[in-house]
Amino acid sequence: MNTLRTIHDVPVFLCAAEGEPIAGEREALDLIGDASYQGARWVVVPVERLDETFFRLSTRVAGDIVGKFANYRLGLVILGDISRHTADSSALRDFVRECNRGRQTWFVADAGELEERLRG
Repeated sequence: MNTLRTIHDVPVFLCAAEGEPIAGEREALDLIGDASYQGARWVVVPVERLDETFFRLSTRVAGDIVGKFANYRLGLVILGDISRHTADSSALRDFVRECNRGRQTWFVADAGELEERLRG
């Protein structure tokens, strides 16, 4: 079940690990709508919820999803271990590194890292 939680005074929409895979813009828009309705500023998506195509940059799925969140001015956090994906793709490693430098999309390993990032 998805929940809204406040972390360091920031409303965060936490997606459940189980549920429909997030495979494209349609699912991203559903999340954006739910999170916005609840007043969230960030949406946390467990890595297990992402379709495998998200991690193959040539499919443009990651860019489409990240772009939708940016258009609606809602932060996106990918939560979990993505090392098996980044091990095979220098482009994905670069993408993750660039995202983590900004304030729109983050890839974090665990809840502790997310809390640190939200601390400011």
